[in-house]
Amino acid sequence: MNGESNALWRESAATLAERLAKRELSAREAVEVHLARIAAAEPALSAFITVAADKALARADALDARPAPVGRLHGVPVAVKDLTDTAGIRTTYGSALYADHVPAGSDIAVARIEAAGGIVIGKTNTPEFGFGAICRNRLYGPTRNPADPALTSGGSSGGSAAAVAVGMAPLAHGTDYGGSVRVPASFCGVASIRPTPGLIPAPGRALGWDTLATHGVLARDTADCALLLSAMAGSDLRDPTSLFGDCDDGSETRLGATADFGVATVSQAVRERFAEAVERLERAAGPVARRHPDCGDAMATFRTLRAAQTRHAFGPMLAKHGEALTDTIRWNIEAGAGITADAYLEAQAARTVLYRRFVALFEEIDVLAAPACGVLPWPNDDGEVTVIDGRPVETILDYLGVTAIVTLIGFPVLTLPVGGDGLPFGIQLIARPGEERRLIRLGRMLEREAGFVHRWAAAWAP
Repeated sequence: MNGESNALWRESAATLAERLAKRELSAREAVEVHLARIAAAEPALSAFITVAADKALARADALDARPAPVGRLHGVPVAVKDLTDTAGIRTTYGSALYADHVPAGSDIAVARIEAAGGIVIGKTNTPEFGFGAICRNRLYGPTRNPADPALTSGGSSGGSAAAVAVGMAPLAHGTDYGGSVRVPASFCGVASIRPTPGLIPAPGRALGWDTLATHGVLARDTADCALLLSAMAGSDLRDPTSLFGDCDDGSETRLGATADFGVATVSQAVRERFAEAVERLERAAGPVARRHPDCGDAMATFRTLRAAQTRHAFGPMLAKHGEALTDTIRWNIEAGAGITADAYLEAQAARTVLYRRFVALFEEIDVLAAPACGVLPWPNDDGEVTVIDGRPVETILDYLGVTAIVTLIGFPVLTLPVGGDGLPFGIQLIARPGEERRLIRLGRMLEREAGFVHRWAAAWAP
């Protein structure tokens, strides 16, 4: 490969897609360059639990043989989180119980990526079944932070975030329940979108009307996030939450900001970084109102719903396999023991009230800014977060308060890196359900005017 080819891993997905569509380069060349980047970076970062080199190259050759581009992602390599099924590619869910599992079919999100011409280059690392602050399991990891290999990449889409941060893939798929796309994006200095639940359908979900979890996207800028999101988005009658369209009217965006929603545990270092980010946001986009709705019962509500649903999904596995599971997944399953139907329904009612409080706030603003995590990246060796600013936390979920609250209401979120001195740090930009287009419009402006952009970590700079 020549010098120009070797530089391809630095390019945005949008640029790659344009060049591939014009046949200025081949899909094989794009895949080979990113496989070489993976080979160079992977020993240090542990981002990929499976690299699908042979399958990706075969797919690239098939695309190159086509007389015309297949779709908007024609020939673009995409990394897929290992919680999500990929036909013919090992999918472990981060668990030793599925170490050799190769699905016969793909999740609809992956099928749509491939229908748009994308090439799955590999499966990114995740804690077991997506539960955990450290991207580590009994098969692989921990995934290391590109800014400092001693630090966590964040969970549970940490492998995806690290992969795009250093150019191993221009685009990555993730999933987000309590912050699993947003926190790794913040920690690794990249962009992400957690869309309105249902925009990317999940027709295989056991609880069809549940909207706490969703697929998401990670990339190095807003435009690339939008590109991958557009490939996966669209309704599916098998998912009762998926039938809506983008309702952004293109109007001027009124901004608000909150450091903690009044209740979330947020470190002093994050508060200081967020205050600086809001000042830059204000200079670039106009006045920012400091406000939030009443969220007093939000974390108790989130813990109840999360625990009950985790117990429902994984309780039989705990009974059958016990000690074969990691400590973190066992803790999450056991937290759901004894939750009654009354307690669960009371939590659902409280969630509904919280949603309506946010709707009322968004009659006065259009986008609300908040930190993307309650803490900055910490050492992988420290494990779960049990202390913040010297004070013990109530549960290992508390550092996720600023993301979990947004999960409850189901509003879409764009996460942007804000740069500055010190460790990577990102902010959430939250809009009304269905207003992803407003977020993308705002994000692209903030990248230009406020410098909220991905910066290559020194060790991985081009």
